[in-house]
Amino acid sequence: MAAPKNEKFEIMGINHLALVCKDMKRTVEFYSGVLGMPLIKTLDLPYGSGQHFFFDIGNGDALAFFWFPDAPDSAPGITHPAHLIGRGPITSAHASMNHLAFNVPAEKIDEYQKKLEAAGVQVTPVVNHDESETQASMELTPTTFVRSIYFLDPDGMMLEFASWTRAMGAPGDVRHEPATDADRARYLAMKPKLKEPAE
Repeated sequence: MAAPKNEKFEIMGINHLALVCKDMKRTVEFYSGVLGMPLIKTLDLPYGSGQHFFFDIGNGDALAFFWFPDAPDSAPGITHPAHLIGRGPITSAHASMNHLAFNVPAEKIDEYQKKLEAAGVQVTPVVNHDESETQASMELTPTTFVRSIYFLDPDGMMLEFASWTRAMGAPGDVRHEPATDADRARYLAMKPKLKEPAE
């Protein structure tokens, strides 16, 4: 089956994704030191307005961070999820970045989960995303389409290592009507109330 093709723009992937951190040194220590991403470009912004650093994330793509001395504090549950997957609600505000998923080899996902744990990073068990009622299983199922582990960066941003288990775009993969703002009340009525995890 041929992959779906963009007929309007020749988009070749992500050039870079720019996020905001509270402490650039701590961010470099995590992304280069723990995750091994090479630091490839650093900038001091004009007029003392901050810094902009870039990390190589493979495939010609980059992850960038701004550091602004006057940036407001993060607000978990608004700017990013307040919890890791499976440990509480993951809702975040409109126009926020909910989480960032890095593509990793399928055969390495279990190894990487253990490697993050050994580095002292709080990480979830491997989640097998599938077509079950909860859309997640601890074991591989016939409908698993991606395997993931989730963890937090130093600012509490949720990150994911993800491995596709099959090509996407098969018949049945796209079958839901997009929700609109007018659908909010109906969806909220269906949503179970999740308890906050015990501290």
